[in-house]
Amino acid sequence: MQILLAIIRAKPGAQETVRQALLAVGEYAREHERGTIGFHVAQDPDDPCRFTTYERFENKDAMDAHNNGAGSKGFFETAGALLDGEVTIVTAQEIFTL
Repeated sequence: MQILLAIIRAKPGAQETVRQALLAVGEYAREHERGTIGFHVAQDPDDPCRFTTYERFENKDAMDAHNNGAGSKGFFETAGALLDGEVTIVTAQEIFTL
């Protein structure tokens, strides 16, 4: 299992648009990406401009397809200019799950 963790910061005042764009990525993945096993989005209650995603994929090819697919591209088209700084990405092989 391949995982991707992203830390995303919205510009102040843009958090609702970024939130909706992230939810749209999840809906797209659910409908079109069989290799996406899980797509979890969280919003920090103490800092509503900070979001995290935890994404699970069958393998690296599925992760690459997601990252290069219409859902992810749509997110950056909608929200890219509304992000405050770089998106932090961590990828890894999952070694344990409960």
